[in-house]
Amino acid sequence: MTPAERLARLRLIRTPHVGPVSWHQLMQRFGSGEAALAALPGLALRGGAGKARIAPAETAEREIARVAELGARHVFSDEPDYPALLREIDSAPPILIVRGDMPMLARPCVAIVGARNASAAACRFARQIAADLAGQGITIVSGLARGVDTAAHVGALGGATAAVIASGIDIAFPTENAALQDKIAADQLLIAEQPPGTEPLARHFPVRNRIIAGLAVGTVVIEAAPRSGSLITARRAGDYGREVMAVPGSPLDPRAQGCNLLIREGATLIQTAADVLEAVGPIDRRMVREPARVPTPHPADAEAADGDRDGIAGLLGPTPVPVDELVRQSGRPSSVVQLVLLELELAGRVERHAGGKISAR
Repeated sequence: MTPAERLARLRLIRTPHVGPVSWHQLMQRFGSGEAALAALPGLALRGGAGKARIAPAETAEREIARVAELGARHVFSDEPDYPALLREIDSAPPILIVRGDMPMLARPCVAIVGARNASAAACRFARQIAADLAGQGITIVSGLARGVDTAAHVGALGGATAAVIASGIDIAFPTENAALQDKIAADQLLIAEQPPGTEPLARHFPVRNRIIAGLAVGTVVIEAAPRSGSLITARRAGDYGREVMAVPGSPLDPRAQGCNLLIREGATLIQTAADVLEAVGPIDRRMVREPARVPTPHPADAEAADGDRDGIAGLLGPTPVPVDELVRQSGRPSSVVQLVLLELELAGRVERHAGGKISAR
């Protein structure tokens, strides 16, 4: 990949209203970042925007320089060392910013997540099961949050652990984990999707959680409230066809309600590392296959008429609906519907949601 193409791809994902799904669609349709950038103004105009606000080349160049200064690098989704399992999800990050040992993600990965205000017993269990799994060659993935996440990373330091953070790769959050984050970046693997300097805003955490779930063959939840980020990660894992596992707890402890709910819904009950290995064993075989072939982008030939745009836009409202439902109700080919939604997204008129759903803004 030429430096000019890398710059164009970075500008594309840093452009307002270009998310992971639309980035991949643009690459599939136009074949390169440079061609996609050139097409953006026309697409946004057809979607109803006056002008596309494309990320300046200078901004992307500063990011590339800052990432290099931090000892990190960008990894694009069609490069060979991009994690194969993560590439499979529909909202795979177009670009990861990484510091450390990327090859550890070629091993089987298990995510361990849980409450930030976890009990001492839960932290001890997380630390021990992470150490046991790491000793079996498993890479432990978590989010470097307080409580269970921190315990899991610490337990796995003798083996392999990857931390996925919601901020820029140069921002430590929580601040008390700054030393641990530096150690993971130096000896293990630190992963960020946001550009350097980005503070961890609330909206970044669900986005971060999809990466944790996407990297792993299975996710273990240790203490979680029913509406917690840990349960979001677990449900994402289930959506991706990965194993969902939970550690049961006392019904008298609110921190155990989420795990007990997951088990009631069909998650595998976990008490030891052996239980985890048994649960992920059949999926584990995918990790030793030949590396996934990098898909070759090719331009699509779908075009949309003004009537298609009006009809499909008219089906959208504030409630998210599956794209497949829009195809069914509009009676238009899927390629045409996807193109119209892409134009509307670039114009800032629609918002994408988890599970392949979309709504009007």
